Amino acid sequence: MLVSLNRHLLTGLRIIHSGIVNFLRNFSLAIAAIAVMVITLTIVLFSIITNAAFGNTIAQITSQVDVSVYLKDSDTTAQTNTLLSQLKSLSNVKSVQYLDKALVLKQYEAQNASNQQLLNAISQTSNPLPATILIKPYDLNKISDIKTFLSKPNIANLQSNLPSYSGEREVAINRITHATNILREIGVVAVIAFTIVCALIIFNTIQMTIFNRRDEIQIMRLLGASKTFIRGPFIVESIIYGIVAAVLSVAIINAAFAAASNALQASSLGLLDIGYANSYFDNYFLKLLSIQLLIGVLIGVSSSYIATRRYLKFKVR
Repeated sequence: MLVSLNRHLLTGLRIIHSGIVNFLRNFSLAIAAIAVMVITLTIVLFSIITNAAFGNTIAQITSQVDVSVYLKDSDTTAQTNTLLSQLKSLSNVKSVQYLDKALVLKQYEAQNASNQQLLNAISQTSNPLPATILIKPYDLNKISDIKTFLSKPNIANLQSNLPSYSGEREVAINRITHATNILREIGVVAVIAFTIVCALIIFNTIQMTIFNRRDEIQIMRLLGASKTFIRGPFIVESIIYGIVAAVLSVAIINAAFAAASNALQASSLGLLDIGYANSYFDNYFLKLLSIQLLIGVLIGVSSSYIATRRYLKFKVR
């Protein structure tokens, strides 16, 4: 048993050595595969970080956005309490706050303390401001669910005016959510497209290597070399592609964010919060590097396995 274990270990070391030698021997061919894999993994990593940054931006925007529902003075306490209970039961409602007329007036006075004309105008009346319900949503993409509920005839009859989520404010919020959704979709499509291209290039690189070594492989098979011994070096070579590409992609992203935050002196680029992206990259560096290594190795191994299986005509047991 010990002899068998040593034999397998020696075979494994020979496979790894052959894979490294093949990588160095075919370095000119490997450059193209590594370059495309670097692009793919860079896009993957950038998509992960930007999605996290967009998520943080949306969370900040969502925390500042509320839907104000303006109630009629004629609404009874029972009607108001029923409405509050119904709003709290909605799946996209994070919190509900009721402000009576007196509290709304105090907030109005505090917000317009520097505008004496507005304060004089409001003081000449008997508090025309309506009682208000402030609704904070979980997800801006589903804020229309709240609006639909508030548009029901029996609910609309309790309101003195349209909710604050209407008009220009509704358009602005919808544009923000639409923009982030499109950017996320573009990121996903780009990752899928480059992954396919990357796999095809590695596939063709391995195919060319097999073609160049066809006589050597034929001799190995005639001498009784196992399928694993023949296929192994190609897989090891592809694993090296993935490792090198993963390290380079992480270095590129690190340099890109450093340039954006230092040279450009920018804390954000539109919806992309550079400061948060930088901190996210630093905090999850090891996790992101591990993800890159895993993806790179998977792309390389799967591509080389298919190439060897097809072009060496191995049978699957």
